[in-house]
Amino acid sequence: MGTNLRLEEGWPIIQNELTKLINTLEGVPDSPNYGSIYSTVYTLGKQNPPHDECKELYNRYEGVYEKYLKSKVLPAIQEKKNDDVSMLQEFVKRWANHKVMVTKLSRYFNYLDRYYIPRMRLPSLKDIGFGCFRKIVYGMMKVKVRAAVIALINQERQGNEIDRGLVKDVLEVFVEIGNENGKDKLDYYVNDFETAFLKDMVDYYTRKGSNGITAVECFQKEKDRVSHYLHSSTEEKLLRQVQGQVFPESSQQVLERRCNVTLSDNELTR
Repeated sequence: MGTNLRLEEGWPIIQNELTKLINTLEGVPDSPNYGSIYSTVYTLGKQNPPHDECKELYNRYEGVYEKYLKSKVLPAIQEKKNDDVSMLQEFVKRWANHKVMVTKLSRYFNYLDRYYIPRMRLPSLKDIGFGCFRKIVYGMMKVKVRAAVIALINQERQGNEIDRGLVKDVLEVFVEIGNENGKDKLDYYVNDFETAFLKDMVDYYTRKGSNGITAVECFQKEKDRVSHYLHSSTEEKLLRQVQGQVFPESSQQVLERRCNVTLSDNELTR
């Protein structure tokens, strides 16, 4: 390659390999040459001004995600919206694929992360990649996905067997979607799922009435859900809801029972 490679010459090389990567994510066997992406990005980016193409590469990097998510990922999830389980499975699958895509692309566009992004104080390549999914897919589907998960949980409360592994995988998306700059943030899990889940739990037991279940039994059943698929931070809030909203007259009973369970757990770990 010449020293001054023009974007119009280099981008088709990159795009060709990106198409192969997308094919593999869509289940079509292909063999991307990732070295070709890296070397082309490096050549385009390291050229002296005004020939360096870092700004345009950064914009096009984001554009790759936007185009793929809008044309392939979101439609694939939406077309299964009439079957909650199938929709949730597709949602989880697409998030897993997206993480693979972000890992690979951020590695092969690494020149931007090392030199251009720090200088311009821009979001990292990974933050851009995950931000696109959050904006385009998660933003569009979060309400529908949340409703489907809560519906499954209510089925379980009624004695039906559900795929707990699937529920756990979906809720991990709500947790992971908020991670930025390598830091774990639960804002999306709390605001987009947990708040509605806790309200629905109160509404569920209010509708059903005590129906023979004690406060302790209620708390233990809900605590079991925490251990299997909810985030651990939900437990304390769940206890407060059981004490204050579902069985306010039995709050001391729940607290004593919880303390006894905690003591027993501690004894087992000695």
